[in-house]
Amino acid sequence: MLHQAVVRSVGRAVNMGVVEFTGARGEELGLHLQCPFRIVHDDRVLLGSHDMGYPQKGAGRDAFDTFSTMYDAGAEVLNDLLAKAEPQVESVHLGKAGDLALSWRPDVRLEVFPDCSGQEEAWRVLVRGGAHYGYPPGIV
Repeated sequence: MLHQAVVRSVGRAVNMGVVEFTGARGEELGLHLQCPFRIVHDDRVLLGSHDMGYPQKGAGRDAFDTFSTMYDAGAEVLNDLLAKAEPQVESVHLGKAGDLALSWRPDVRLEVFPDCSGQEEAWRVLVRGGAHYGYPPGIV
């Protein structure tokens, strides 16, 4: 489903990471991340879920509520790059224990790391108005 999808944007809904795609047939796809994740270019972390906990310089105590965290700033920069490049997902890898990795050019990876031993949703891929898939199996 995500293979060959165009990566449109990265953002968040409260503390949940959100990545939006346009599928190969034009459908709107979403990836909702409720576990640790990061976006890496070469060997450098561009954006990580933990960045939501750090305010931008001068943002104050309500940075999270006003979308003024380091995550929000990084997502804005990344979204500008995505809009220009319109990258397509080249590979999707589902590993053990729900690890998920997506790759697109130029040498960018989204890496997802479920870290809860219980039956709590870690991530979900969805077609807007359609099917939902996620980890752990059977919870979505």
